[in-house]
Amino acid sequence: MSTAPLIPSDLKRGREVVLTLEAFADRGKSLARVAGPDGGRGYVVFVPGAVPGDRVRARVIKRKKGFAEARLLEVLEGSDLRTEPRCEYFDACGGCKWQHVQYPAQLAMKGEAAVSALTRAGLDLGAADVRPPMGAADHDGSGGVYFYRNKMEFSFSAMRWLTDWEIASGEAHDKDFALGLHVPGRFDKVLDLKACYLQSEWSARLVNGVRAFAKRHHWAPLHPREHSGYLKILGLRTPAHTDDKMVNLVTSHYDEERMAAFADFLKADFPEVTTLVNTINSGVAQTAYGEAVHTIFGPGLVRDRIGPHTFEIASNAFFQTNTVAAEVLYAVAKDFASLQPTDVVYDLYCGAGTISLFVADAVEKVVGVELVEEAVENARASAEANGVDNCTFVAGDMLELFKPELIDEHGRPDVLIVDPPRAGMHPKVVGQIAHLRPERIVYVSCNPQTQARDLAMLQEAAAYTIEAVQPVDMFPHTHHVESVVGLRLA
Repeated sequence: MSTAPLIPSDLKRGREVVLTLEAFADRGKSLARVAGPDGGRGYVVFVPGAVPGDRVRARVIKRKKGFAEARLLEVLEGSDLRTEPRCEYFDACGGCKWQHVQYPAQLAMKGEAAVSALTRAGLDLGAADVRPPMGAADHDGSGGVYFYRNKMEFSFSAMRWLTDWEIASGEAHDKDFALGLHVPGRFDKVLDLKACYLQSEWSARLVNGVRAFAKRHHWAPLHPREHSGYLKILGLRTPAHTDDKMVNLVTSHYDEERMAAFADFLKADFPEVTTLVNTINSGVAQTAYGEAVHTIFGPGLVRDRIGPHTFEIASNAFFQTNTVAAEVLYAVAKDFASLQPTDVVYDLYCGAGTISLFVADAVEKVVGVELVEEAVENARASAEANGVDNCTFVAGDMLELFKPELIDEHGRPDVLIVDPPRAGMHPKVVGQIAHLRPERIVYVSCNPQTQARDLAMLQEAAAYTIEAVQPVDMFPHTHHVESVVGLRLA
C-alpha cells in the first residue's frame, strides 16, 4: 500500500487506505484530513468506530465533493483514548457505540460538540459562563457509566443476526428466534443478547428467562418480512428511586390463556415484577405502542421520583430514561432561570410536566404547554398527586396555542423554559417568543444543532444575551448530549 500523502482523487470507492484520525466528528464518528487540490488539508474522511489518534486501515465506501466516508478494517496503531469495550456484542450492536472510548474523552467531546454548535451558528459566547460538561460522576457520585437506563425495549425476531464470534465458534445456533436489539441499519435482524449493560443486571436475567420461557412454549416471534408471529417487544421499566418493576409484553393479539401462563412464570421466577401489562399491536410496525393495553396483574404503572415529586408512569408514557441525570439536568435549568417567588413561568413542550413540577416551588405560577393529550393528563394527575396547585397544563399544537389569547388567560411570562423534540422549534414559535420578549429564557435541548439554529433566529429578532451554557451527559457511550442555555433580555 502506498505511503505517499493521500489526495481526494485517491479516495475511490472500494479502495483501501491508511488514515490517521485527528478529531471527533458529528454523530460519534472520527475524522482524518487529506491534502486538498490547493495543497491544504481541508478534505475530510469520516471513519465510524475509529478514535482520534488511531492509525487505521479503512475502505472507502462513499466519496463526495467535500468529504468521504470509510469503513474501519483494522487498527494499526491504537489511540491513547481507546479502551477495551465491556460488552461482548459491542462490534455488532448499536446501543453503546463509544464503549471503546475512555469516558473522560467521551465527555470532553460532548462538551465540545455542544459549544461548537453554538459558535458555528454565529452565537457570541464571549461573556457567557461556558461550563465544563457534567458527566456520570456528577449524576450519581460513583462515576458509573453503565446500567443507567430505567426503560428498555427488546425486540423479538424470527431473523437472528449472528456475530462474527458466534459464527467462528462453529456451534449450531437457532437462527429462527432472537430477543435483543436490532443491528444498526437493519429493521429485520436482531442480536440475541445474553447480556446488556444499559439497564440492570436484573433486566438482563429477565430477558434470558423470557427467551427460554417463550421457546419452551413454542411462542412464535415476529417475522419482520412475513409480518407473522405472536411476540413483538419485551418492554421493561425499572425506576431509579422505587422498587417498582414493569414488564410490558407487546404481542400481535390478546391471548388470555398465554398471558395467564406468562404471569405465573413471572410470579414464580421473577417475583420482583410488580406489574405486567400486555400491549396489543396488530399492525405491521414493531413498536411498543398499540391499540389496546391489558393490565394482567399489578397497578399497570410504576412510580419514580425526580426531586421531591413522585410520578406515576404507564407503559406508554414518556419519562426521562436516565432518572438521576434528569435531576441534574433540571437543577441546571432551574439555576439558569434565576427564579423569583413572583415569577410566572411558561414550560413549552412540557411533556408529562416533570420540569414544571420541579420548578413550581420557587415561583408563583407555571403554565405547561404540550401537544400530546395523554402527557398532559399525566402531568395534571402528577400535580394533583403531589399536592402542587400552582401548575396549569394546556394541550394543543404550539403554533396554535402560543398566541396572545394564551397570554391574556394565564398572564405574561417572566421566564420561558423550552425543551423541544430533536427537530427543535418551528420558526413561527421562535418568532412568537421574540415578539413576547420574556425577561429570561432557558433552552434545554437534546440536539445542539437545532438548538443553535433556533437561538440564532431568536437573537436576530430580539436582543437576548447568552448568560450560561451547560452540557450534560445523560447517555454515556453514545454521541448524544443535552445542552442547557440560559438567556436574558438585554
